Amino acid sequence: MHRHFHEHRFHRSRHGWGGRMGHDHEDRHERRRGRFGRFFEHGDLRVVVLALLEEQPRHGYELIKELEERTGGAYRPSPGVVYPTLAMLEDEGFIRQAEVEGGGRKRFEITDEGRAELARNRASVEQVFGRMDEASRHAGPGRHRVGRAMMNLGMALRNRMSRSVSPEELDRIIAMIDDTAAAIERT
Repeated sequence: MHRHFHEHRFHRSRHGWGGRMGHDHEDRHERRRGRFGRFFEHGDLRVVVLALLEEQPRHGYELIKELEERTGGAYRPSPGVVYPTLAMLEDEGFIRQAEVEGGGRKRFEITDEGRAELARNRASVEQVFGRMDEASRHAGPGRHRVGRAMMNLGMALRNRMSRSVSPEELDRIIAMIDDTAAAIERT
């Protein structure tokens, strides 16, 4: 397997928070891999999506959440990966849009052609599900929930810091974060 190595750039934030900024594509890819290597080799995501749609019709967000759940939070595909995969599978005739009551999100269901494609690739699907189960066992209970909570905190902080913050408000925000960190340490 040929690998490209990129020089990682470290920047100091102008906000004074420090940290690493400007992650390149390879760095994001490596973080997504985690300690379990790649979950999906070339073409695996297609058949895994077919397997999940064989279980029940789903929309893209449900597929993302299901993959995250099955890996114990160790892997969460981006919408930029899942939605093009759905479009490709639909173009190939392996899935179709399911009837949606009340005009909700469009869900996809597997077609007979998709079931035949899945049958041809069942061994690959079982291998990927095995890697996902292994990751889930090592992730520990609740890891994905903690990750989601951290993402919510990060988003709330970014949203709040994007507006004008007085020195007193900043002190209160910092105190809340410090108090929460101390409470977690005590548990």
